Amino acid sequence: MKNRETFIAELSKNLAPVKRMPSVNLFAVSWFIVSAVYVVIVMHLFGPIRPGALSQLISSPRFLLETLLGVAAIFWVSLLAFRDAVPGALSRRFMIGGFIMMTLWLSQYVIGIVSPALEPSTLGKRDLCGYETMLYSLPPIYLAWFLVRRFYPLHPMRTAMSISLASGMIPALYMQIACMYDPSHILKFHITPGLLMVLIGVAIAWYWQPINKQRV
Repeated sequence: MKNRETFIAELSKNLAPVKRMPSVNLFAVSWFIVSAVYVVIVMHLFGPIRPGALSQLISSPRFLLETLLGVAAIFWVSLLAFRDAVPGALSRRFMIGGFIMMTLWLSQYVIGIVSPALEPSTLGKRDLCGYETMLYSLPPIYLAWFLVRRFYPLHPMRTAMSISLASGMIPALYMQIACMYDPSHILKFHITPGLLMVLIGVAIAWYWQPINKQRV
């Protein structure tokens, strides 16, 4: 017994107090706000938004609902991405709920091909909107990955893919205000480029896994 107590004392005598990690939810909310503000600002710097787009949010309840549903879906996926970086913080129900919400939002544009929320128009069209969507999502991906590495993702591939999905969808959503409104155009040039950023998540996770093993 004495040897065990001595052994424990030897192991613990040089231990230093460790500060409690900040709330992962706080990290997620902060990242979401900073990323959304960044996307809005940079998109305005590179071109004006579609004329009358903001007034359409007021005049068309369905367009407003479609937009708010997108905000809610992206916010939910942001939370689950950051929670996934903390062992035991993400429940299966919460994860499934997030992807159901994302699917529900994206399905609005599929429905919109037959019954659009607004009259389809080329007004406000950005010629490089697809490339813009992908480009603007890169800094949020980098920032999110920098933050989640402070934690201990046990499923780096899944975490990185969720981060990239949320990051890609932020500019994809705002493009429906900054660019032309046409469901077919939105699906092809806004949503698809945003979804393609998930492949960036795969690349990040592939690169990060050997680093994770060394805990660099």
